[in-house]
Amino acid sequence: MKYLIILLSLFPFMGHAQNLTLFQKKQFIGSKGDTLPYRILYPENYDRSKSYPLVVFLHGGGERGTDNEKQLANGVKVFLEEGNRKKYPAIVIAPQCPSASYWASVKINRSTSPLTLDFNYDYEITQGLRLATELTYSIMKEEKVDTRRVYITGLSMGGMGSLEAIYRHPDLFSAGAIVCGGGDVKAYTRKQTKTSFWLFHGDADVVIGVNNSREMYARLQELKADVKYTEYPGVNHNSWDKAYAEPSLLEWMFSRHK
Repeated sequence: MKYLIILLSLFPFMGHAQNLTLFQKKQFIGSKGDTLPYRILYPENYDRSKSYPLVVFLHGGGERGTDNEKQLANGVKVFLEEGNRKKYPAIVIAPQCPSASYWASVKINRSTSPLTLDFNYDYEITQGLRLATELTYSIMKEEKVDTRRVYITGLSMGGMGSLEAIYRHPDLFSAGAIVCGGGDVKAYTRKQTKTSFWLFHGDADVVIGVNNSREMYARLQELKADVKYTEYPGVNHNSWDKAYAEPSLLEWMFSRHK
């Protein structure tokens, strides 16, 4: 028995990876005929006569065009925990960004460390984000969703995409949990601050610089948004391990509504 305990301690996310089988794999056909694979998690004992919150999870760029199982297991483990499934029943969708696209409208200079990001929401929306938002609206029509309680969260490129999704659809989301991302600071105006924000970043991030979150936090404060910021000292780009383990994350998220 003690060897089993040691084995489980060495693989802390193994159980969550197995629980990914709770997600159903599906395909969405977009308005232009292109397809988007996605996973969907239904609440336990799903009752179609009841309305449930909807959570959209956007993975990071490292799993673009692949099966996003690794980041999904880390990012949504908080939703897979049995106690949370009972206390915070919700529908969770995790779209898979096409390999030729990004979630966010950003030019990336990969020759620098951290990466130099040039955001511009005046660019045409990316294929990935268009499909993800079309999928979100489709799920809202197909399932019994509480439209006052639609949330988005993402890590790295998914955090950037989450901020842009909120910008482009300011009446859709009630809250956004943004992990080591960033966005077009100049573009954000008061209409985008109907949404509540919780930003997370590690100050030792050498992939996406912490200033991207610091500047967005300052901008949202300037616009009098409902915004929180948590910065982890000495933590690199995998700050989502800490962000998605925040004990009050789900309580904060599900208490926000339109």
